Amino acid sequence: MLRIAGINIPEDKRLEIGLTAIFGVGRPQAHQILTESKVDFGKKPKDLSATEENAIRKAVEERKIEGDLKREISQNIKRLKDIKSYSGSRHSLGLPVRGQRTKTNARTRKGPKKTMGSGKKKVDKK
Repeated sequence: MLRIAGINIPEDKRLEIGLTAIFGVGRPQAHQILTESKVDFGKKPKDLSATEENAIRKAVEERKIEGDLKREISQNIKRLKDIKSYSGSRHSLGLPVRGQRTKTNARTRKGPKKTMGSGKKKVDKK
């Protein structure tokens, strides 16, 4: 089982797809890693030799991934909130940050619709 940066890489998937299980590694980044370590994109983790595994591990560890990347992202958002920028205020209100409309759509950021109910008072039955 191939384990890189504390993440298990799926054995049955091709390396270019399997590496995307690591936070901060997408398809383009996975292609760069495999090109640097001189490993074929279509190879599966179970077919790797020990030298290829070490080359991939070394290439991945040079990049900012997982905890370091998450920490940097949260620090950037915190900085925007602290300086009270427009995008920082949108983050704190839980609204879309990058100029999307909110009259309709934006349900991912805003959550499910909040309705006030029917408006009628319930009558007590005696």
